[in-house]
Amino acid sequence: MKKYVLIATVAIACLTAFSFAPAGGREYTPVEQTPDMITGYVAMTKGENHHYTLSIDQIDWYEGDAATKIFLEREKDSGLDAPPDGYYIENDDETLRDLPIADNAEVLMQIYNRTGNINEADIVWNEPISVKKFIELINTEDDFDMKSFPYHMTIKNGEIVRIVQQFVP
Repeated sequence: MKKYVLIATVAIACLTAFSFAPAGGREYTPVEQTPDMITGYVAMTKGENHHYTLSIDQIDWYEGDAATKIFLEREKDSGLDAPPDGYYIENDDETLRDLPIADNAEVLMQIYNRTGNINEADIVWNEPISVKKFIELINTEDDFDMKSFPYHMTIKNGEIVRIVQQFVP
């Protein structure tokens, strides 16, 4: 049930966000998956003295042909021949995993509420922000819930060294 609520929330947020996308901007490019990368939703943050830990609900994120294949295997009775938006999320295990964020981690965002006015939100592909700003965004409760987006996180030596917000079409 949680999976469907999360998918619906992300879809609504992104459909709204997509309407704010600037015309003529760069096109979406999938995040290149690497062996040291996990993808998941941020359930909560912990931190003190500017050292932060994320509690992550890890997912499997599929796009394109891989999404169609897994969608057809898992959603046989849907009446559709492909996932509606070209991606599919598997979340069969909702166990949270705590991982610290490296002090110098790179954070790249696609869309968020930059000004405090949700109507001004727009897509800026791979916009770098600080870890501190990322934590602030994750912990802000407004109409643009940053916890509803998946994030690709690169792990090195047990720490998150790179966070990339997944754009959801």
